[in-house]
Amino acid sequence: MLDFSPVRQKTITLSELANSLTKGDLRSLTNEMIDTMGQLIGACVDADVVMVPEDPNAHDPDAATEGEIGLSWTLGHVIVHTTASSEESAFLAAELARGVPHREGRSRSEIPWTAITTIAQCRQRLEESRRMRLASLEIWPDEPDLDNTYSRAPSGPPSNAITRFIFGLMHDDSHLGQISNIVDQAGVARVS
Repeated sequence: MLDFSPVRQKTITLSELANSLTKGDLRSLTNEMIDTMGQLIGACVDADVVMVPEDPNAHDPDAATEGEIGLSWTLGHVIVHTTASSEESAFLAAELARGVPHREGRSRSEIPWTAITTIAQCRQRLEESRRMRLASLEIWPDEPDLDNTYSRAPSGPPSNAITRFIFGLMHDDSHLGQISNIVDQAGVARVS
């Protein structure tokens, strides 16, 4: 898996990390990430998916409602969130690769996290996300337009298709510890 710590420590940019990656690498990295998430939840049961973990740092400024801003995320919530974010990056990357200028707004679809109540649904969501992300790579042209860029923030660095795709993987990576923590707490709750 990619080591995103130099990007987080600001010793390199995400574009520098992406510089030597190919579409084939993106395929492999996607499979590694989904496999890793699947392994993290491998021993989970349905009760683990809806258990509300302790998370004193819970704060989501983009929450759907004011009441959800400080809500600790369940395992189902994290799986829905991470997959939707990476799918968004994958589909924006496909547009960039095809030479489509970036347009304002989001390219995001996230199912309601409250609809995910079983471990089978979590696994299905991960596999569906894998299929969608890999399929998005298949619509890239043989010679992707890697000069087509945009900046996510006005003063931010430009992202091309590869950089935008791995931004989604970096987002997934940022939630691996959270998934692991929830799984650990759920395991303790099951034996208590």
